[in-house]
Amino acid sequence: MTNSVGPRAVFGVIVPSTNTVVEHDYWSARVPGVAYRAGSMHIPHPVMGSDRDFEALLGQIRSSIDVAVRDALTAEPDRMVMGMSAETFWGGVAGNEAFERRLGERTGLPVTTGASSCRAALRELGCRRIAVFSPYQPVADREVGRYFAEAGFDVAAVTGLRCPTATDIARVGPERILETVRALDTGSVEAIVQVGTNLSFTAQADELESELGKPVVAINAATLWHALREHGLDDRVTGMGSLLRSH
Repeated sequence: MTNSVGPRAVFGVIVPSTNTVVEHDYWSARVPGVAYRAGSMHIPHPVMGSDRDFEALLGQIRSSIDVAVRDALTAEPDRMVMGMSAETFWGGVAGNEAFERRLGERTGLPVTTGASSCRAALRELGCRRIAVFSPYQPVADREVGRYFAEAGFDVAAVTGLRCPTATDIARVGPERILETVRALDTGSVEAIVQVGTNLSFTAQADELESELGKPVVAINAATLWHALREHGLDDRVTGMGSLLRSH
């Protein structure tokens, strides 16, 4: 029987329970015939104000992801999409590949992660020298920088906003993001990349591309783009950056 809500695809989306942005961004894209079913990773202690706190937060993600995946699978999705990013960058390229392999074996489905999506997006856009910002602490920013460097990119800078809790990520305002992007936008940088899926940035990234005259890649836009294209769906979406609009 054809699913009347998602006749073209149902994506299982794995998100931390603290995340209020990913599902909003995906549904806002209004891709016809594509539906999303979230599986939530329980984060009872969302503090991430230090490197130690951040690693403890990752521990909560790792201990709860199996339940989130189990719940999402009950909707019989066609693909698993990671609506969280730090864990997908951890351990560099090999760490990401191992994460995708484990999840693929666990679910029997194709898997889309933020790390792989950003790599594919930058290659599609023809950008090599990049600057990155995140809501993270230094321990996570080092992993993000490592991943991009191992993936073949020249990383000019990785700036972390040092959000004190996972819920505070969604409260970062556009003014602070604008200040951060402008500081990263040196003449040699070919693209600005944002990671951290609870940071609301897709619409602002679209606006900044016009202002800066270069790609600005929001991780939620990149992950949705990669999931759609890998799934054989060529829909174009406006208002979320040139990647979804033109590629």
